[in-house]
Amino acid sequence: MIFTQRYFIELAYKGTAYHGWQKQPNAIAVQQVLEQALHTYFRKPIETLGCGRTDAGVHATQFFAHFDLEETLSEEQAIKFIKAINALLPYDMAIKQIIAVAAQAHARFDATLRAYQYHIHFNKDPFKTDNSWLIKDFLDVEAMNEAAKIILSYQDFGAFCKSNADNFTNICEVSQSQWEITPNGMVYHVKANRFLRNMVRAIVGTLVEVGKGKMAPANLHQIIQSQNRSAAGASVPACGLFLTEVAYPYIQKK
Repeated sequence: MIFTQRYFIELAYKGTAYHGWQKQPNAIAVQQVLEQALHTYFRKPIETLGCGRTDAGVHATQFFAHFDLEETLSEEQAIKFIKAINALLPYDMAIKQIIAVAAQAHARFDATLRAYQYHIHFNKDPFKTDNSWLIKDFLDVEAMNEAAKIILSYQDFGAFCKSNADNFTNICEVSQSQWEITPNGMVYHVKANRFLRNMVRAIVGTLVEVGKGKMAPANLHQIIQSQNRSAAGASVPACGLFLTEVAYPYIQKK
């Protein structure tokens, strides 16, 4: 029987140049680039499994993936590993830490919480082009927060799920949903135990419709209850979306 040690790696990436996290046959993805670096370092193929799937152009300030090795890394080797992998990775991707975990630990299924932020700015800014969505219209933040609060009253979010998604359930336990005013814009904060595909971008698109006065905050009740994707607003651009936190019961939050 071959001994294997499972490791979690925490990484961050700017998603602009990538077709999401998951490997694709005809496009460059974050997972592919990471596995190429691991292959080069360990001189053998290394398969990773991520904590989720981010869409093309979506960023992550915190993302976890796991992989197995037929060896245990010492503390010194772990430090060397991080430095070496970061030297192999492109400028828009970075490893933060590597953690030895139990053999059955799972980056996707063991996550108990995920948090996203969506960034909007109102004045043209060349430094925010890839990291925020430019909106020139006035948005009623008070109405948007009134609508955002309604989301906390529901668990079935089929109305915000991408059509033909392969979800086994549309149930999500959302624990935060609110807008924050920033110096040149707004940030939407949302936390849940899990998210459906395209869910955050669809929610933001709907809340922006409220902010523009195209629908009343109370309309969120009918939209969510309909479980019909066409009843909700359009998905907003990927550039403003960040995965910011993934929590596990056995990894201490820094």
